[in-house]
Amino acid sequence: MLLLHFSEIMNVNNYCVIMAGGIGSRFWPMSKTAFPKQFHDILGVGKTLIQQTHDRFLPLCPTENILVVTNERYRDLVLEQLPTLKSEQVLCEPFMRNTAPCVAYAAHWIFEKNPAANIVVAPSDHLILNEAEFIKTIELSFEQAEHGDLVTLGIKPTRPDTGYGYIQWEDDASVMGDRIKKVKTFTEKPDLELAKEFIASGDFSWNSGIFIWKVGSILEAFQKYLPDMERAFAEGQGKYGTPEEQSFINAMYSACENISIDYGIMEKAKNVKVVLSDFGWSDLGTWGSLHGHLQHDDHRNGVVGNHVLTYNCSNTLVRVPKDKLVVLHGLNGYIVVDSGNTLLVCKMEDEQKIKSFVNDIKINKGEEWV
Repeated sequence: MLLLHFSEIMNVNNYCVIMAGGIGSRFWPMSKTAFPKQFHDILGVGKTLIQQTHDRFLPLCPTENILVVTNERYRDLVLEQLPTLKSEQVLCEPFMRNTAPCVAYAAHWIFEKNPAANIVVAPSDHLILNEAEFIKTIELSFEQAEHGDLVTLGIKPTRPDTGYGYIQWEDDASVMGDRIKKVKTFTEKPDLELAKEFIASGDFSWNSGIFIWKVGSILEAFQKYLPDMERAFAEGQGKYGTPEEQSFINAMYSACENISIDYGIMEKAKNVKVVLSDFGWSDLGTWGSLHGHLQHDDHRNGVVGNHVLTYNCSNTLVRVPKDKLVVLHGLNGYIVVDSGNTLLVCKMEDEQKIKSFVNDIKINKGEEWV
């Protein structure tokens, strides 16, 4: 009991911010505007992605220190799936404004509660296979953040993937050990040839989109690099965590610049460090990335569904309702997703076209289908 109590004391300044406002259109038709992918049990393991994310951070901070930033339309979904959270821990944006306003909102909310806070910011829909190693990596990052650095996690790349952003790093004499590096450049999703060059150079990692910092450090960065946004959120001092909070946020959010935290701050700041990481990470951004993490049969078919029969099929992803009987024959390299009143059959190699399919459907069939 004494050890548990000591652990709770050690974690009291640690906060987690889960970003859960995205729609996940590349996971259509399972992920739709009314019910995005973070609220689905994508992997068929009995927990939704946001539930897995919440539980993953419990060894680092108490549940009362976990915040979810989401669109106001998903407030009830968050509270339903994360019943240990209080309503005030769900920070609701009136509309999407990218990740910089999301981070600023959460940072000001936390600063009002605890000016000494350590914060980890993470998306709600990522896959982490080695959670013990993940926790150790976050703890190491918290230690580095104590020096005033803005820390991000760089994932050891396994292939020249064009779907991820890349971080170039250099050795830094100000840090100890070989896992923490000074960030040199950020590059958004490159073409294949450039991605191959990055991998060959040996000094690039994938950008995980997971960040760690002291609350004071990130607010100082907002003051320097996004001063207008910082001033707007600072006007809410005294309102965060009160009944006045939502009306203030609703009134000022439209004035916020639509900009990512990567572009707005991380690419400009001089005190950015990357912790080189390898804990079985995927951003689960596409059906193809999900296929790589499902159990496969002898022909590399990955199936989520209780009654699926495949004949002469290979390298195919199938996700259907558990109570539906599905028979497939002769498919090689396909995505087959049955979700309610919608069926998608698409070649795996063409999955980047799904976003354009969704746009066409919205125009020609109506928004209720997406």
